[in-house]
Amino acid sequence: MFMERLKTKRIKICFHIVRLLHDLPEIDHRERYFMRYKISVILPFLNSENTLAASIESILSQTFDAFELILVDNDSEDESYDIAASLAAKDNRINLLSETRRGIVHALNTGIERAQAKYIARMDADDYSLPERLEAQFKYLEENPDTGLVACSVRYKGNEKQNNGFLEYVKWNNRILSYEDIMLNRFVESPIVHPSVMFRKELTDKYGTYRQGDFPEDYELWLRFLHHGVKMYKLSDVLLEWSDSETRLTRIDNRYHTLAFFETKTIYLYDWLKENNRFFPEVVVWGAGRLSRERFTLLQDLGIQPKFFIDLRANPDRRVIEYKLTPPAGNHFIVSYVANRDAREKIKEFLTNLGYIEGKDFICVA
Repeated sequence: MFMERLKTKRIKICFHIVRLLHDLPEIDHRERYFMRYKISVILPFLNSENTLAASIESILSQTFDAFELILVDNDSEDESYDIAASLAAKDNRINLLSETRRGIVHALNTGIERAQAKYIARMDADDYSLPERLEAQFKYLEENPDTGLVACSVRYKGNEKQNNGFLEYVKWNNRILSYEDIMLNRFVESPIVHPSVMFRKELTDKYGTYRQGDFPEDYELWLRFLHHGVKMYKLSDVLLEWSDSETRLTRIDNRYHTLAFFETKTIYLYDWLKENNRFFPEVVVWGAGRLSRERFTLLQDLGIQPKFFIDLRANPDRRVIEYKLTPPAGNHFIVSYVANRDAREKIKEFLTNLGYIEGKDFICVA
């Protein structure tokens, strides 16, 4: 009798559990897919045996631990893969992949394809993430559903005296924080440091992943996101130490040279002018020197016409007026091609004092 009652009780308990499970709201397949990990950190590497372990450890030591770390070996020839494999054997959050086709774009897209979380965070093999980075960026995206990408300020790790230009770029970049500032400065230089970002994976589903070509793949992706109205923000906290090694791609790869940047930004600048310049296709060009004219030619080839040029001194034969004679705001749109940072800030101040509004009456390109 006792065994029969026990059996009957077990059947009732099982039946009750089944009913409870049946009454639970159905979980969307996409939600179930993203339940295990909140963030997928993508870290491609190539011959990085001297820095890779520290970079990986900086992610594994984060205060936020609901992440997967996708390591993508880009056909390394040194001990990098063995270092990664050793760390992967000790931590089940690491997913080690091999990409036999060399190139950062292939490695990044391989990582995105395998990512299981709704947020993608980037990391490079020679950089170092501070412990609070993932937690801070995750929190911001969770609390700001209208923002698609969040970056952070970075600390420069390199020879400040030898590479002062790079240091100045980092200082400039750390001042570009708000979405409005990012929008206004996206044609000057890349306003986002690639390994500092976290973005919603759905953005690459909608607008595509990294593109292969003779251009900087990260800058092109930011411009494409912004072109589609994706809001971006940068945390003022320094959450990444950004190295400046002699082998960094921005130093050795032709896709990161100045001309490649200009060719990339010009395509998106044309589209932006078409939507925002009420005098389209005419513009006034600030900067009449050889370099400014060469860079403007890229825009002119797309159909933008120069009404006249502005520079320090007039040259009627070349349709150049002295800057002091700049007409009042409201009569034309100015595109400034002056690259020098100090001069660019003075031009912005000068035009603002004349009543020009950045983004409405003028834009800076450098």
